Amino acid sequence: MAQPTYGWQPPGRGWREEDLRDLPENGNRYEIIDGSLHVTPPAGPDHHELADDIRMALRQAAAPGWRVIREIGVRVPGGNLIPDVTVLRPTAPRERMWAEPADVALVVEVESPSSRRHDRFTKPALYAEAGVPAYWRVERGDFGPVVYRYELAKDDHYRLLGTVGPDDPVQVAEPWPMTLDPGRWPR
Repeated sequence: MAQPTYGWQPPGRGWREEDLRDLPENGNRYEIIDGSLHVTPPAGPDHHELADDIRMALRQAAAPGWRVIREIGVRVPGGNLIPDVTVLRPTAPRERMWAEPADVALVVEVESPSSRRHDRFTKPALYAEAGVPAYWRVERGDFGPVVYRYELAKDDHYRLLGTVGPDDPVQVAEPWPMTLDPGRWPR
């Protein structure tokens, strides 16, 4: 049986940002980690709904000029990542496909079975190395979403600030003072 032919071939060197333009627009998430292409299948409706609710909660609490974007790329050392939600500073240039880490105040990753290891280990290390000051990882617990809040510490790593579950809304300072209440998001 003949193998399917795709309209692109891997480069003869490590993957670069410009190579992403040649990949099919098929709903997959294409990210580059240390010159290797990582492909994640499209997330399901529940994942997108939760990411939308997180984005809305952040937008409603944001000061003028701050932007809260779904699935914009962020440049990191050795590659490019696409968080589920990114908070951009008011000074961030508009109309860019890839944000510079200095323009990012917070990234949020909503865990899926296909992204769990990357969201827990690979991505936080790269965001921290890039200097992104805050990282939230959101898991779906048995009783609703749980947010693991991290802040950038010395030596380019994150320090856990705490967890916030659906029954314990708290005041947070990142990316700005607001009440974080996962109980208002879908289970």
